[in-house]
Amino acid sequence: MPSSITSNQSNPPWSRDELVLALDLYLRHRDGLPGKNHPEVQALSQSLNLIGNATAVSKNQSFRNTNGVYMKLNNFRRWDPSYTHSGRTGLAKGNKDEELVWLEFANNPKRLAEVVAAINANVEPGTTTAINLNEEEEPGFFEAEEGKVLTRVHRVRERDKKLVKHKKDEALKKHGELKCEACDFNFSKTYGADVEGIIDIHHTKPLHTLQPGDKTKLTDLVLLCANCHRVVHSRRKWLSVAEVKARYQTNRE
Repeated sequence: MPSSITSNQSNPPWSRDELVLALDLYLRHRDGLPGKNHPEVQALSQSLNLIGNATAVSKNQSFRNTNGVYMKLNNFRRWDPSYTHSGRTGLAKGNKDEELVWLEFANNPKRLAEVVAAINANVEPGTTTAINLNEEEEPGFFEAEEGKVLTRVHRVRERDKKLVKHKKDEALKKHGELKCEACDFNFSKTYGADVEGIIDIHHTKPLHTLQPGDKTKLTDLVLLCANCHRVVHSRRKWLSVAEVKARYQTNRE
């Protein structure tokens, strides 16, 4: 569903995806921010509108225009020690997630570049036709640090019916049963043989590596019960399967 454009509605707050892209531009020009007519500011404005289209946000005609992009770059200055150490301040009015995105990515340029590349690749025209980036997640499922776009790509891959079937078939052939790889829970042993086959599939590949057209390998997938799968996604910095398994074992003792 395409974005709806209105003339009397304010634009939505900046998403984490958008803030990540803006931070990338800021850090590349932190010693002298580009003006609103700079080609890179114009390019970022276009990229943000692609995200808006892909996620079907409701927006007005000023949505992420070059003025808005330039102001957002100045918002990041208030979190930049290299700018504030002399008593200067950036624009104070901004998004509450700006500080969180700064803390997560500002000192990790390699990871930031990888996430930016993955976001851009997955919102390019023609790459999102099979992915509903506007689908709402169930309560308790946290959007990942990398933002909504890559979270949705992740979820689509772990729900792929063919991959799910192949992963279950592989586990049955190898182990003769389907059980959670974090807590060993087996639905059929607990609830009866007629529910054999109930198990969640979790995609473990790092979100910043998700590129359109990539093939998901069975080794990228693990079997999890619904409880353990929910725990993995219970916070913005998702837990690994190993971390969930360790927590389960620790709290059983």
